[in-house]
Amino acid sequence: MFSFDYENMNSPLTSPKKKAMTRKVEAPTSLAFFFPLLLLSLAPGRAVASSQGQKTWCVAKPSSNNATLTENLNYACSQVDCKVLQKDCLCFYPDNLISHASVAMNLYYQARGRNYWNCYFKNSGLITTTDPSFGNCSYVYY
Repeated sequence: MFSFDYENMNSPLTSPKKKAMTRKVEAPTSLAFFFPLLLLSLAPGRAVASSQGQKTWCVAKPSSNNATLTENLNYACSQVDCKVLQKDCLCFYPDNLISHASVAMNLYYQARGRNYWNCYFKNSGLITTTDPSFGNCSYVYY
C-alpha cells in the first residue's frame, strides 16, 4: 500500500502549526492494480504527443549540469552523425555546451524513433512540441 507522510515535508511554506497537524494519506489498493494497466496501455514506439501528426524534438533541460551535458553530447555523437556541430557548420553557433548537447540529443532522439525514453538522458532531456531551430541551425525532424 502506498502512503505519503506530510510530517516529513521540507517546505518553507509549511508552518509550525501545519507541521503539528500531520496525517498519513494512504492510496487505495486499486491504485496498485491500475498503474501496471496504465503502463501496458502505452503502445511501444509511439511518440509522446497524443495527437496525430504532432512534431516533437528533444533538447537539454536548462537545469542540467556541464558534466551531464558533456556525457550526453559524447554519447549521442557516438551513436549518430553530429557533423552539423563542427566549427563553421550550421549548428556550431552558439558555441556553448547546452546548445551543442541539445542538437546532439535531438539527433539521437529523432534517429531512434522519437520515443520518450530516447530523450531521457538520465532525466536531463526535455521533449518539446515547439521547434527549437534557430538562425541557420535547423533541428532535425524525421
